[in-house]
Amino acid sequence: MATRKPHIRPSSVMPVARYDRREPQLRDRTLIGMDSRSDLELWRLARADPDAFGVLFERHGRAVYAFCARRTADLALAQDLTSIVFLEAWRCRKRTEITSDSLLPWLLGIAHNTVRNAHRSRRRHRAALARLPHEPLEAAADDVASRIDAERALADALQAIRTLPDRERDVVVLVLWSGLSYEDAALALGVPAGTVRSRLSRARARLSASLVNPFTTTPGALK
Repeated sequence: MATRKPHIRPSSVMPVARYDRREPQLRDRTLIGMDSRSDLELWRLARADPDAFGVLFERHGRAVYAFCARRTADLALAQDLTSIVFLEAWRCRKRTEITSDSLLPWLLGIAHNTVRNAHRSRRRHRAALARLPHEPLEAAADDVASRIDAERALADALQAIRTLPDRERDVVVLVLWSGLSYEDAALALGVPAGTVRSRLSRARARLSASLVNPFTTTPGALK
């Protein structure tokens, strides 16, 4: 039997015809209460239930997209990379044990590696992505002007941190831009929390004289 694709539920504001008074079907019942479940519960359910994975996508898709956009300053590329991240997560769901309360640090760990190998990853996954239903994230920058403004702001912030060693730049993006704790950033990077703290301290010192403040740059498309 073919594996079902993750089910992404329609928006709650979608108008419903008055004549639609049917009783909840089996699929509807499986979604009841999903949003109240923890990431750990959903991850365990996702091994057999694509709908649970869909809830995780809805919960963390925006954060993964924002991380990729901040690392690339390219909103279109960030959408492609976000798809790759969740494709990898879907493939790993049966063999990966999650012990933390949130799935986000692990997802950003995948995103971290995906961004670093963006070109190679896109070639390797292009055929697989072509088989998936097209479900683009709804970015706030829908028109060209807004997209350009957002990408310029991201490029300015990236320019400010390009002088940093890769290891320090990684903790800036994870802790200061993505809002992870030292412990969660350590989980994403596979290093001790003390290492994250010291790298961030060195990054702050190096950037203290920068004309662009990369710590507060958050284009509207990523809020």
